[in-house]
Amino acid sequence: MHSAVVTPEGDRIRWVELPGESPARVYVHGLGASSGPYFTGVAAHPLLAGRRAMLVDLLGHGISDRPDGFGYTLEAHADALAAALDAASVTGAEVVAHSMGGSVAIVLAGRYPELVSRLVLVDANLDPLTPERGADGSRGIAAYSEGEFLRGGGWEETRKRAGGHWWATMRLAGRVALHRSAVHLAAGSEPAMREQLLKLELPRTFLLPADDAPLRDADELAAAGVSVVAIPDCGHNIMLDTPEAFVRAVAEAAE
Repeated sequence: MHSAVVTPEGDRIRWVELPGESPARVYVHGLGASSGPYFTGVAAHPLLAGRRAMLVDLLGHGISDRPDGFGYTLEAHADALAAALDAASVTGAEVVAHSMGGSVAIVLAGRYPELVSRLVLVDANLDPLTPERGADGSRGIAAYSEGEFLRGGGWEETRKRAGGHWWATMRLAGRVALHRSAVHLAAGSEPAMREQLLKLELPRTFLLPADDAPLRDADELAAAGVSVVAIPDCGHNIMLDTPEAFVRAVAEAAE
């Protein structure tokens, strides 16, 4: 385990590192998740092994600190991640990022272009979402006020809807962190993640489940140089549902 202080208050981001050659490949999880459980299997696959791999947990999640005083906006997450990468002497990394982590990675690449040489976005959030009580994921969590989520039953309702797999890592997340991250993910970045992605001048690949294809405005993304790849026989957690196809897609994106 490695760590770095990423806030003035001394809060630490932690990550698991697999040794290898540079440039590093940095893996970033989604809302309520942790990079170790989601990415270790694919990071160690022969097609991807041999590169320095950092399986990073964002603040509020997994093995990282869970400060209640942190804002948990997409921009704040990106700034904290940038501080961790800088402390780890990382430049020009390939960032493989899932769901909310993909949104953070887009903001990271825009704010710190020297840190990112390539993006592989795994069913990432590109657009703001409308909060809705009872909805899955960030939309459901963001529908509660912070007080309702922490003290009014929102946490328990979210736990019931999460299912065993997501709950296994969600239970590690700070409750304040989970709620604020969901609220800010639903609100999106400024400018919106999709708009930022279109303007980035680096190789970009977007992986999505084939059942969800076509991706909205895929033609616009393709015209901007974003490679959109539909992966069959999987759901939102592509790296867990079809690891061989996921690994091949990530390896091809690096060619």
